Amino acid sequence: MGRVYRADLHIHTCLSPCGSLDMSPRAIVREAKKKGIEIIAICDHNSAENVLPAQKIGEVEGVTVLAGMEVASQEEVHILTLFDTAEGVNRLQEIVYEHLLPGENDEDTFGPQVVVNEEDEVVGMNTRLLIGATELSINTLVDTALKLGSVVIASHVDRESFSLLGHLGFIPDDVRLHALEISPHTTREQAKATFPQISGYPLVTFSDAHSLEDIGKTSTCFFLEEPTLREIAMALRGEKGRGIVY
Repeated sequence: MGRVYRADLHIHTCLSPCGSLDMSPRAIVREAKKKGIEIIAICDHNSAENVLPAQKIGEVEGVTVLAGMEVASQEEVHILTLFDTAEGVNRLQEIVYEHLLPGENDEDTFGPQVVVNEEDEVVGMNTRLLIGATELSINTLVDTALKLGSVVIASHVDRESFSLLGHLGFIPDDVRLHALEISPHTTREQAKATFPQISGYPLVTFSDAHSLEDIGKTSTCFFLEEPTLREIAMALRGEKGRGIVY
């Protein structure tokens, strides 16, 4: 029998330079559990190095943690890529690292990029320019992620910055997206009224949390048989009774 699961599939850890240092995998999972969020996704900027610790903690705490990454395309459009396993997202991470724009992170300007383990111990600092764009076009990025088994969602399309509509002004017909994300600052109804072109796509809303208090600020409920990426993909397509519950 299926049931409704509450999901927040856009959360940044302390690896994202704009993320709070309090956003360790352990703290995120425990905060999500406290707020009744049953499925989360770790989606740091252009990196997935804190995904596996979060998944290990999720197994202990009873929270499903999907492996994700928010990748910036050549056009500076942010795309959420979601996988079941760290292995899947790590394959995409290799490609993203190969195509990141050159340069090193400036901690004073952008913030530190902290890699931690499941015990909240710092195991390294990522020096890549994660806040920047890649050299991957939107089409190349989406097609690559899909071939690796990802669910692909365009991030915060209602925002002016780093969004598909904000940068292009339209949604290309040949970009194969599973869904569009609405930011916490806009309701689905407002977004539909402002951007009529989004009406043909499944719409989801997540917190895009960079601090603990923002986790679950907005979320999407799915009717699923079990909390897996495959079931979420079915819900986005409205298949076999699965679906989005607003």
